[in-house]
Amino acid sequence: MGEDGIAISTHSRWNFPILVFFKDARRALGLDPLGREILSIAVPAAMALAADPVASLIDTVFIGHIGPVEIAAVGVSIALFNQISKVAIFPLVSITTSFVAEEETIERINNNEIENANMKKDPINKDQSRDETTLDIPQLENSKNGSIVKSGPKETAPQEQKQATLQNGIDEAPKIKNAKRNIPSASTALLFGLVLGVILTLVLAFLAKPLLGLMGVKSGSPMLKPAMKYLTLRSLGAPAVLLSLAMQGVFRGFKDTKTPLYATVAGDAANIILDPIFIFVCKLGVSGAAIAHVLSQYLIALILLVKLTQKVNLLPPSTKALQFSRFLKNGSLLLFKVVAATIPVTLAASLAARLGATSMAAFQICLQVWLTSSLISDGLAVAGQAIIASSFAEKNYEKATAAASRVLQMGFVMGLGVALFIGLGLEFGSVVFTKDINVMHMISVGVPFVAGTQPINSIAFVFDGVNFGASDFAYSAYSMILVSFGTIGSLFGLYKVGGFVGIWIALSIFMGLRAIAGIWRMGTGTGPWSFLRK
Repeated sequence: MGEDGIAISTHSRWNFPILVFFKDARRALGLDPLGREILSIAVPAAMALAADPVASLIDTVFIGHIGPVEIAAVGVSIALFNQISKVAIFPLVSITTSFVAEEETIERINNNEIENANMKKDPINKDQSRDETTLDIPQLENSKNGSIVKSGPKETAPQEQKQATLQNGIDEAPKIKNAKRNIPSASTALLFGLVLGVILTLVLAFLAKPLLGLMGVKSGSPMLKPAMKYLTLRSLGAPAVLLSLAMQGVFRGFKDTKTPLYATVAGDAANIILDPIFIFVCKLGVSGAAIAHVLSQYLIALILLVKLTQKVNLLPPSTKALQFSRFLKNGSLLLFKVVAATIPVTLAASLAARLGATSMAAFQICLQVWLTSSLISDGLAVAGQAIIASSFAEKNYEKATAAASRVLQMGFVMGLGVALFIGLGLEFGSVVFTKDINVMHMISVGVPFVAGTQPINSIAFVFDGVNFGASDFAYSAYSMILVSFGTIGSLFGLYKVGGFVGIWIALSIFMGLRAIAGIWRMGTGTGPWSFLRK
């Protein structure tokens, strides 16, 4: 057994890489050390991801009391803000988690080597004369106020110097452990987050009107004025959003998802409290809602920054220590991945809109349920990414393999549970979303696809974390581009043949191809998983 309780004979037993997905399948939901480590990371991560949608829902309730025009305007502005910021957020958080996990692991290994070297130092010179009395460790433990309690002949000055050396060697290990970490990726991520946040603020503030026009809010629309107010003010929080998410990536790299959860809950709670104060008491309307949200985002960023400065030296020794080229190279790859993943879903929504208001309403409800249910999978993806990245840095391929298999198995099992929940929930609970009989009928048509694809969706989303943990960013990006092209073709063809049903069949194919791309990479033992074929 290895240090993590994982059998070290895995490679010899699994002659075909594809079989690794079934490794220890009976313990998929077991609470062994690996299972507990995964859940300790995944559960807080999923809760943190769920906190923002819940806060946004409550936010929408408050704004809804202002009027229908205002809530429509805010809805468009939020969608625009989220779509543009997502392009920067996803690559930044993903690469930060992997890079920090790698660097933190390497620094820990180096510190352990220094600690072991110090403990092995021989403080006594073997050539020293035998008439000089040596001092052992128990005598050190009896010393008080720096004076040594002696029980033999008087010590010589050289012995006292050697004893001081021994004491320094013993005390150095705790100092190393308690010292702040030097993680260049953390400093680089924060710098990128700040720069991208400022750029996002400028883009949204100065291009609000034309961007809203692209979203369908034209000059004569009554939604234009409140939408511009909300979007312009909301843009001021972009630096805080990007900074806080960059710091969340750092904490995830440390396998700490609890700190981001506490910060997110505190910020969202502040938003919920401030909303009615600014909207109704101060009578600021949609502007008040935007101000409350911006303040909550800066609160989250401040909490995370204070916590992070306690753990990491955020000022690198030099600019050479920063990893601009590494971030730009891999960030660009993930940028292509985000765009490629967004196009099929956006195109599907556009095609659904052509079918009429009823089909579009049903599609939007089904789509939101379809995407929201991925939160559990995203939590597992975060856990898998952090553990796998650390394991690769340690060259502990046994644990990397075991962690990848376990999170995929857990994702599949949880996907089955979510499928059952959504299948029953949407079938009998669609009245929560609408009272229109025609829309409810169309939702029932989409239920088999929304529910039935959940296990596949879970595998696809978890594979993102597995690939990122192995720093397989290039394959993740290029495979997504190919998947996107294949899906676009099927969307147009199936839309013409099957309409609403055809669109959902195409989206099911989209997620199936994403899952197959992940299975192919690891199952064939290629790229970073080539060790599985040995």
